[in-house]
Amino acid sequence: MSERIRIGFAMTGSFCTFKRVLSILDNMNQSNRYEITAILSEHSATMDTKFGKASALYEHLSEITKRPIINSIAEAEPIGPQGLFDVLVVAPCTGNTLAKLSNSIIDTTVTMAVKSHLRKERPVVLAISTNDGLSGSAENIGRLLNRKHYYFVPFAQDAPKEKPRSLVANMELIPETINSALKNEQFQPLLFTK
Repeated sequence: MSERIRIGFAMTGSFCTFKRVLSILDNMNQSNRYEITAILSEHSATMDTKFGKASALYEHLSEITKRPIINSIAEAEPIGPQGLFDVLVVAPCTGNTLAKLSNSIIDTTVTMAVKSHLRKERPVVLAISTNDGLSGSAENIGRLLNRKHYYFVPFAQDAPKEKPRSLVANMELIPETINSALKNEQFQPLLFTK
């Protein structure tokens, strides 16, 4: 492992959590402990939403990382063979991405990045953000919790009354979860109360 921790930081389309994730990414970048490369899912890279424009996200990530952004399957494939990262983070990680990883479906930039990174048996940190975490996505979370090299950022129900099945990771715990994952340990406690 290099002196600075080399992180592939992938973002999938839970647009409402982008602001929080970018704040954590800014803090991580300022610490100078990390060498960060951004990876964007097809939706994150191209969709304008009420939470912001794709071009603004792209610009912000470029400013933070000062590195080319990986945003295609072809660009993600060499991650593993070239050993580009010490750890790969998916934050936010949607229910759709959880399902694909759980079932080894590799048809997006982010799922290819994870598959390629796992080729060298290096850690993958997932920071979930999904409205069906306690329903449809629960099975996929369970499967990935039982697979080697996957580590979860601690999560909780984010709005139990309004969205009783929704789960969101505590994004502030991404750095601590990375540190634990690099020691092959799941950061605990995995479940927290808000």
